[in-house]
Amino acid sequence: MRRRSAEEATLNLTPMIDVVFLLVIFFMVGAKFTEQESQIPINLPGVGQLNPMVRGPDRRTVDLTPDGQVTLDGQPVSLAQLRSDLQVAHASYPDLQVSVRADASESLARFTEILHVCRSSGVENLGIAVQPQRR
Repeated sequence: MRRRSAEEATLNLTPMIDVVFLLVIFFMVGAKFTEQESQIPINLPGVGQLNPMVRGPDRRTVDLTPDGQVTLDGQPVSLAQLRSDLQVAHASYPDLQVSVRADASESLARFTEILHVCRSSGVENLGIAVQPQRR
C-alpha cells in the first residue's frame, strides 16, 4: 500500500494584503479631503438671536372634580388662570393637547364652560376623557 506524502498546509495571504492595501489608500485619500475642506475660504452666515430648542409639555389634563373645583395637571386653578396657563403653554408649543375630564355628577354647563375656556385660549387639540361602558 502506498502512502501519500503529507501535504504542507499553506496560507494564502494575497487577498488579505490586497484588502489592507485598499483600506490604507482609502484612509489616506479621506484624510486629504478633510484637510483640504477646512482650508476652503467660506463666509458662513451668522444667526441673530438663538432660541433654545426646548420641547414643552405636549399634553395637559384639566379635571373638574365632584365639588366643582378645576385643576390643571393636578393643581387647582381658577378659570382665568386656566386660560392664561393654557395660552402660555400653547404659545410655546402649538401642538398642545388638552384632555378634559369631569365627574359624571357635575353639571353640563360647568363642563362646557371649561371647554370654552380651553378653546378660547387657542388650544385646538381638545379631548374629552370618558370611561367606556361595561357590557
